[in-house]
Amino acid sequence: MKKLHQYLGFLMLLPFIAWAITGVFFFFKPGYKEAYQPLLIKYYPIETRIFPSNKTDWLEIRQLNTILGDHLMVKTLEGWQHLSSKTLTEVEQPNSTEIALLVNDAIKSNQARYGEIKSIEENLITTTTDVRITLDWNNMTLRQQGVDTDFINTIYNIHYLRWTGVKALDQVLGVVGLFLVLLLAGIGVLMTIKKHKTT
Repeated sequence: MKKLHQYLGFLMLLPFIAWAITGVFFFFKPGYKEAYQPLLIKYYPIETRIFPSNKTDWLEIRQLNTILGDHLMVKTLEGWQHLSSKTLTEVEQPNSTEIALLVNDAIKSNQARYGEIKSIEENLITTTTDVRITLDWNNMTLRQQGVDTDFINTIYNIHYLRWTGVKALDQVLGVVGLFLVLLLAGIGVLMTIKKHKTT
């Protein structure tokens, strides 16, 4: 039993080290503020308000004004739609020039983090500081993720034993890891009791 306890101890050493190091990281949370800070589209005062009264299928309405002009966001049973405030028809995805205007207006207040736009591929904008910005046109929102965000997400995965990237396999490994911890503790208790009985 002593040998089994030793082998299990060596086997569990790596997860314990990983839990300890990542646990300390999560306690202090260095770099969290910038890594997960929201990137907000810059809004301007609305000059003309729109209140259509004949749209009974609209559940919610948001009217915005950005550097690209007026935006009418409408929520129906199918989800959010981006409509023209003049024609009430759906607005197509903006071109690269328009996306650049919108994103530049949002990131200019924090040039140290975002730098300048390096490339635009559909809804994905990459900056010169390797920050990836995703545009959700229908919801008029931006989401940013940098190298620091990737690093913290990796630490998070290590802490919760998400080592393979396969959800089902990681769940099995997590259960096995917890079982081994209990088994290791149980054998230790039995060895202690046995030692006390022999003395």
